[in-house]
Amino acid sequence: MPEASVGVIGGSGLYDIEALTDIESVAIDTPFGSPSDTITVGTLDGVRVAFLPRHGKGHRISPSELPSQANVWAMKSLGVTHLISVSAVGSLREELEPRHVVIPDQLLDRTKGVRPASFFGNDIVVHIAFAEPYCPELRRVMVQAATEAGATVHDGGTMVVMEGPQFSTRAESNFYRQIGGDLIGMTALPEAKLAREAEMHYCTVAMVTDYDCWRETEECVTVDMVVANMQANVGTSKAILRTAIPRIAALAQECACDSALADAFITQRDAIPPERIEELRLIVGKYLT
Repeated sequence: MPEASVGVIGGSGLYDIEALTDIESVAIDTPFGSPSDTITVGTLDGVRVAFLPRHGKGHRISPSELPSQANVWAMKSLGVTHLISVSAVGSLREELEPRHVVIPDQLLDRTKGVRPASFFGNDIVVHIAFAEPYCPELRRVMVQAATEAGATVHDGGTMVVMEGPQFSTRAESNFYRQIGGDLIGMTALPEAKLAREAEMHYCTVAMVTDYDCWRETEECVTVDMVVANMQANVGTSKAILRTAIPRIAALAQECACDSALADAFITQRDAIPPERIEELRLIVGKYLT
């Protein structure tokens, strides 16, 4: 199986980056089923990169149906240490305009509990710290890369993650603004939580496509609007990744993401069934032997 140090989860066209070479397609099975699709692995400026279309090729999988456990596990199994999420989002703030880029630093969970949000349970209880859901070092690189790519970039912001697949009501959109939301999307959770459990450095590059529906002087969000702005953002996304990936590979892995599980196990070691340890060896092997 090929290895890659940097992973990208986003639209199926993101892997089509000029200068990506040695491309191969990899099908991976995991303890949590199959990921959204096959993973494209290629080399960019000497760095092996893995690309996974989050919703499957052709956008077949609803946000509520995403196999996020399998997606993150598959990336981890390829050796990915730094995982970038490229996501289309709605704006809850006037200054965050469509086609702007935001590198959020916080998450607010408004999903409905139908998405498995942990690799654990079933005889292993783990409580990771999640006060800072995004890797600060990876965020810094992505802000710099987006700026150099010529995007209008906003450093920081709170992403509200709603269940979907329907867009918000106007009452909901205004409520999310009142509770401190800056952006709204449907996919960052549980992906970010799972990446933290897998001790991966994780960051979202949020590509603004619309103003949701809170802004009454604006046309309410529609699929046509989102798709048009998504397509316009593809070139920007690729330019950001092309700039960022070599720098990410050179980062020293010395932040708290690398040891998120170290003090997170609550269950006594001798109470954990050996088969569970073996099943989760990819992420617990250095702690539970």
